[in-house]
Amino acid sequence: MDCATLMLWCLLIPAGGALLIAASSQLPNLREGMTLLTAASLLATVVALLRHPQVLQTPALILTTPFGGLQFELRAEPLGLLFAIIASLLWLITAVYTIGYMRANHESHQTRLYVCFALAISSTLGIALAGNLPTLFLFYELLTLSTYPLVTHKGDHDAVSGGRYYLGILISSSMGLLLPAIIWTNQLAGTSRFVAGGILPADLDSVSLVLLLLLYAFGIGKAALVPLHRWLPEAMVAPTPVSALLHAVAVVKAGVFCLVKVLLYVFGPQLLRDSAAQQLLLALAAGTILYASLKALQQDNLKRRLAYSTVSQLSYVILAAALLSPASIRAAALHIAAHAAGKISLFFAAGAIYTAAHKSRVSELDGLGRRMPLTFAAFAIASLSMIGLPPAAGFVSKWYLLQAVAGQQLWWLAAVLLASSLLNAAYFVPIVHRAFWRPEAKPPHQPHGEAPWPMTLALSLTASLCLLLFFWPDLPLKLAHLLPGVTP
Repeated sequence: MDCATLMLWCLLIPAGGALLIAASSQLPNLREGMTLLTAASLLATVVALLRHPQVLQTPALILTTPFGGLQFELRAEPLGLLFAIIASLLWLITAVYTIGYMRANHESHQTRLYVCFALAISSTLGIALAGNLPTLFLFYELLTLSTYPLVTHKGDHDAVSGGRYYLGILISSSMGLLLPAIIWTNQLAGTSRFVAGGILPADLDSVSLVLLLLLYAFGIGKAALVPLHRWLPEAMVAPTPVSALLHAVAVVKAGVFCLVKVLLYVFGPQLLRDSAAQQLLLALAAGTILYASLKALQQDNLKRRLAYSTVSQLSYVILAAALLSPASIRAAALHIAAHAAGKISLFFAAGAIYTAAHKSRVSELDGLGRRMPLTFAAFAIASLSMIGLPPAAGFVSKWYLLQAVAGQQLWWLAAVLLASSLLNAAYFVPIVHRAFWRPEAKPPHQPHGEAPWPMTLALSLTASLCLLLFFWPDLPLKLAHLLPGVTP
């Protein structure tokens, strides 16, 4: 099968799967079987695309040309392929986890959740394979709309309120900032297609460069730069599988992916390097890292603590990409993968704790590690990755980032990274300590062990992935090596 057909199937498989899932709503076993079959088929298709010898030389696949010069197209490039394989792999694991979670917690409207999951993944693959800015924008908006019902799934006051924040911030930022940025880019460059090294004119004045970069940085609200980050902790009212989807598989990864892609394929390393725009983006990312880390330290609700941790970790990717050195661009690509594996493990663990012990606050976790050793072992491994300690994947990406910072002698950034790692340790290590080394305050009313086996299996797999990416980071490194600014 040729690459163009494989790219098209990457969008059609989850979209078609959504229809099959909806059609089997009255048969739960069939519905969940369709979910797993769709996820497995998508992963197989993405792997086939990744292994195709001509994947990076294939011309753009034109989806449609609705009017004028507007064109929607797909094209594979290294960063998009990395994002696609992460999203498709983790969706399959998330599907296994979700089945256990939804059944154990007797959640309502399960068919709607599985359908919206599939539509969200279809939109995510559209973002990953977008060949130009209009296509990116189209699937970016579709991702927002398809995940809104997931955020408001419970239908209570908190869910509706969280959904308002989610939809309000993401739609207003994309329509008010991102869309004007795309239109302005097209006027300046005469094209909206992604090109390695950038498309903007080399003589663009510094004021326009700063303004355009700010439009993209804040217009891509899913990247959660402060102050456009509030939607992320507010969206934690959703069921835990949705939180995992938001933080690791689709939404926030789409945000940092879009921003990194714009930096490398619209602005280009040559134009941004040593500019005022670059320094401003570095400062915004550094500020977000520290602010969100401090906010995470103050949260007793486990999912909100993880949400603020995500805000901080996303800006590691932005900071790495904004440094525009070969080592830092590798670090950005690696941290997308490392954070995905680590953060989904943490959310899976949070959901397992809620399902088995009905606890959601850090202060309630004393002694739970002895009842749920697999869950908290996975939590500990993922925490090591977030802190940046071996033998977890986060160590590798942060090592490359520190190399880049030291190479450019940006010691203030080195101090930011050190402070953030210490803050990460301050809000993750006490959780593990409470679970394993503190006695239970009082025995539970009903003795329990681990969460249902699909949930435990899924979090064990993602925690293992954190370790595997430490010892074998070859795939993300190979793809990162092909990105603009890494190889001369």
